[in-house]
Amino acid sequence: MSAEYATFGLAPAMRAGGVLAGGDYQVHREFVDFIVNGRPLLFQLADLDAVSPLASDIPPAIFTTHVRRLLLEAEAPLVDGRYVIYGCPECEGLECGAVTAVIERTRADSADDGDEADDADDGDDADDGDYVWRDFAWQTSERADLELNGYHGIGPFRFRGGEYRAELGRLLNGVAPGAGRRVLLIGARVALNAKLAAALRTIGIGAEIAADATGVPAEELRTYGAVAFAREVPAPTRDAVRASFEGAGVDVAYVDGLAPIVPLLVAQIEYALDRSPLAQRRLTRLAVAGDSVVTEVTSTCRVRLTVYRVDRLYRTRVQEVLDEVLEPGEHRVALPDRARFVVARTPDSVLVSAASS
Repeated sequence: MSAEYATFGLAPAMRAGGVLAGGDYQVHREFVDFIVNGRPLLFQLADLDAVSPLASDIPPAIFTTHVRRLLLEAEAPLVDGRYVIYGCPECEGLECGAVTAVIERTRADSADDGDEADDADDGDDADDGDYVWRDFAWQTSERADLELNGYHGIGPFRFRGGEYRAELGRLLNGVAPGAGRRVLLIGARVALNAKLAAALRTIGIGAEIAADATGVPAEELRTYGAVAFAREVPAPTRDAVRASFEGAGVDVAYVDGLAPIVPLLVAQIEYALDRSPLAQRRLTRLAVAGDSVVTEVTSTCRVRLTVYRVDRLYRTRVQEVLDEVLEPGEHRVALPDRARFVVARTPDSVLVSAASS
């Protein structure tokens, strides 16, 4: 049986990190995701917290090797010609589990499904070959057990060689993720900013603290992806910071802190740093409506809802109100009394909403 042609593309994606309820941390990862038939392949694998090998925080030489493997210009890392498509976002070790698949090249005009792949030295022009991804499986050891752990409803996918090589080739030409994973924190509350910077660095986001951006070289400003203003920062200072970035030709996201709550501010900053296309995010809506919160997801995934408030003694109160795998669609969850801010997280997205005063 031949594999029908599928479209292949790439898009920036994020594994949402953050400071979780109870004080645990989750690492922030940015990577390039595979877009198959217009939809992230990761979303087609149900509830999976994983990243592709094309992550922004790996050394350039390793990143290039991963790209060349997908182009079949480097040896497969696993036996039986299998390649890692998605791995653990924390350690990337195979023992934690990974989605793997066979990748092979076939003739563009071939009617087979990839079982008779061309050898690299068969004399055919490589530009004439299509690429086939098949036999997807969840793998935790040297060999994949397709019968027990295969993704039987996924693939095979057959990609036109020209489109496939052009997309991956852009990554070899310097179009890669990772720019702007630093945040500039503007505010006078040194203790709060110090805690926020420490939390951001712990989950893998660089952070610096400043009173303003006066005199900062344009080269340094270009390393930032977001600027976070504390609530007490006056309008003239905010305008001056924006003017500094605009003068340097830097397009950054600006975050206005909702409250002096570190996990909440981390969530706001993570949302600002998310460069994935809106149409390709799993978490698409979060809104507080009366005594409940409404959230919407586009595919089956784990959703966590956490509410925050500051009491009369300025102590932070945290309560997790949901941690479940939800089906696609809209979901309504009751809120506890006096809930002030809500953070929603899926493996790849984060949203923040504030209740009406």
